Amino acid sequence: MKAPAQAPGTAVPAASSRTGLALVVIMIGVLMAAIDTTIVVLALPDLERSLHVPISGVVWVIISYLLVITLLATQVGRLGDMFGRVKMYETGFIIFIIGSALCALATNEATIIGFRVVQGVGGALISANSGAVIADTFPPERRGRAYGFNAIGFNAGAILGILLGGVIITYASWRWIFWINVPAGIAAFALALRVLHDRGERRHQQLDLAGMLVLGTGLFGVLWAMTKLSTSDFTGEVVTALAGGLVLLVVFVFVERVRRAPMLELSLFRIPTVSPTFLASLFQAMANFAVLFMVIMYLQGVRDLTPLRASLLLVPGYVVGGFIGPFGGRLADRVGPVWPATVGLGVQILALFFYSRLAPGTALWLVVVAAVVNGIGAGGFFPANQSAVMKAVPSRQFGLASGMLRTFANVGMVFSFAVAILVSARSIPRGLAFAIFVGTTHLSHHLAGTFTTGLHAAFLSSAGIMALAALLSATRVFHHRGTGGLAGAAPGATPAPAGER
Repeated sequence: MKAPAQAPGTAVPAASSRTGLALVVIMIGVLMAAIDTTIVVLALPDLERSLHVPISGVVWVIISYLLVITLLATQVGRLGDMFGRVKMYETGFIIFIIGSALCALATNEATIIGFRVVQGVGGALISANSGAVIADTFPPERRGRAYGFNAIGFNAGAILGILLGGVIITYASWRWIFWINVPAGIAAFALALRVLHDRGERRHQQLDLAGMLVLGTGLFGVLWAMTKLSTSDFTGEVVTALAGGLVLLVVFVFVERVRRAPMLELSLFRIPTVSPTFLASLFQAMANFAVLFMVIMYLQGVRDLTPLRASLLLVPGYVVGGFIGPFGGRLADRVGPVWPATVGLGVQILALFFYSRLAPGTALWLVVVAAVVNGIGAGGFFPANQSAVMKAVPSRQFGLASGMLRTFANVGMVFSFAVAILVSARSIPRGLAFAIFVGTTHLSHHLAGTFTTGLHAAFLSSAGIMALAALLSATRVFHHRGTGGLAGAAPGATPAPAGER
């Protein structure tokens, strides 16, 4: 006797419910990783005072986290291919939870920086494998929507990080910005065990440990020298670190040329428009990522605002940037990515000039205006710049190109804080550097003026770096005119219609 057929519509809702829960788990992971890129910035002044960390050290609370994610992004994705993407994603939760708890228990400069490295390992496993888990979980016709929700999760995390940071630092201890990750992470991990399952094919991958070691050591040497220079003169130790780091970065290029599975696929740079696109991403991040840090220090240190009030002034910029992003992407589809990306960078330069005019008596609504202008520029740049890469490379290299674009942006983010601190501290008396950047709410009139002088120099240097990014972005027009958009293109690339370049 034949079994009765299943009633129509019963299986699909069940499957839809499972994939819906899977998407929730993935979004929680991305949300948590995004929150930790912004929430810690608001805690820096309290963290400095509580742990007695100098400014040259506290910046490593941010840099160490970003540096680990930058170095591991491509490698932990390969681990997911080898051992299971869901397994690596869930492992990321465990490490992130442990790292967060350890950060909350930190007692000095060395422990907070070291535990942030642990947290960064977990963040890298989560962020690098989330996209692959989506691809394994959702059918092709539903992946675009899932990726869209994933992007919303990241943007929401950045905004939530600012708001949560403001509330927690105002009404509780800085340690709670890490403690909140523990229950949230445990709940997400338990849900992941229930709803996520490895479906992707396992395949052997080669890790570029040599490239990762050389790049990491080189970046660390340069960054350490730059942050050290914020409070001291050139010494033999600083010169050695700086020169050694630069040499290792050059060595990294040669190492990558001979590796069978390199961190960065250098052959992509043969495509004419790819090099300026990657470099525009690097310099945009270098110019803009530390802006949040500098504005928060101004609002808390000079204007005597609580972390909550300071954070509320910056939220509109992130919200507007989120709304502008889809329109920037559509405009890039209609007129080509070069001009929307370049104009977006120009708008961000304008925002940086607004910030460079901040003074102890500046009306606070001008801070909101500058934040909104900056958000508009970012909303125009990011989707258009990513579109430029996707139009230039062959479809089989989409994942590789996207990962490299993220790597260049991450490197820029890492250097952003070092550049901002170095320029600011060199523009003021070195002996006052710590007193100015501790973020105390009782700066004297003299110190407040000195503080803003240093910030002016940092914002103007960021504007100059952003102008370099805009110039690199604009040069892509000449590549297309000179080559017709075809010369030097990667094999297998499909040329876009003239109106889309």
